Amino acid sequence: MKSHARQLSHRLFGAFLAGLVLAAGLLPAPAQATSRIKDIADVEGIRDNLLVGYGLVVGLDGTGDTLRNSTFTLQSLTAMLERLGVNTRGSDLKTENVAAVMVTANLPPFAPQGTRIDVTVSALGDAESLQGGTLLVTPLMGADGEVYAVAQGSLAVGGFSAQGEAASITRGVPTNGRIANGAIVEREIEFELATLGKLRLALRNPDITTSNRIATAINTYLGQQAAEAQNPTSVELRMPAGYQGSVIDLLTEVEQLRVQPDMPARVVIDESSGVIVMGQDVRVSTVAIAQGNLTVRVTETPQVSQPNPFAEQGDTVVVPRTEVEVDEGADRQLALVGGSVSLQELVNGLNALGIGPRDMITILQSIKTAGALQAEIEVM
Repeated sequence: MKSHARQLSHRLFGAFLAGLVLAAGLLPAPAQATSRIKDIADVEGIRDNLLVGYGLVVGLDGTGDTLRNSTFTLQSLTAMLERLGVNTRGSDLKTENVAAVMVTANLPPFAPQGTRIDVTVSALGDAESLQGGTLLVTPLMGADGEVYAVAQGSLAVGGFSAQGEAASITRGVPTNGRIANGAIVEREIEFELATLGKLRLALRNPDITTSNRIATAINTYLGQQAAEAQNPTSVELRMPAGYQGSVIDLLTEVEQLRVQPDMPARVVIDESSGVIVMGQDVRVSTVAIAQGNLTVRVTETPQVSQPNPFAEQGDTVVVPRTEVEVDEGADRQLALVGGSVSLQELVNGLNALGIGPRDMITILQSIKTAGALQAEIEVM
């Protein structure tokens, strides 16, 4: 019965691969999807700016930093109290209601003074939770060292922790919180977009074909050579001759144009989780595949050995009993995969045969090593 099942499995495998070769030539090509230029490219200069700051969170219910272990929290607390007119130099502070934190935020482009932005607060010391805390005034600086925003407010913490004498529970990350509209922009980053004579579009996924298609679509719409693909990453756009509108009007019209983005054939593998992501243009050339697993199973069945009931000498000991079984997967056979079979069809066939993600990753890497996988493999 077992031999009959193996023969049936081999026949199904061969028939399945033969069907894949047939299907590769009969399936219609998928419809090509187009995307707006605003969804695949950014205007150079219009971007977020990262801000960071160091501050103190107060009002914690005994879950803050231990001042004995976090000297930076003690120094910051002492300096803050001195600025407020309280002298604590030489005092033995033992409060656990204060925590040193790092505050981060994204400054949106063209954000004027007085605009409010969200901030994220993360514990820096050994605080157990920031639940119920309030962030004191914290300057947020950019990469140039200048202060662009000031943050303050009550934290909203999604996680929590609770503990008793013999057990504890933690859900989420209680040492990380967020303040909605918790920072006020104090300095605006100057960028005169409306007065520019030319600008560049930066592709989010660099590709020379996509870059050329964007330039062609813009020139076709404007009726003149105003755009030029410089490299796989950027397209230069000049103010069209005789155009009466501003750069803002030009961008409003250009970003709605639709192009078909192209991408290289690529397979992305995350070996830690077994996730495989592949592009539609990946192809497999003619190749023979054989897959087998070597399984070693070790079973321990210890037994107890005791002396006779009336023996004067002897000890009770545990005698090990080990059983080792080796399965080499000898029922696997070599199968031929014809040319022009897409990787998606191959993976679907391997899934139907019960091959797991780990084995599938090994097979794909082996096909690439053999030169039969017409795609780039990127391992995360």
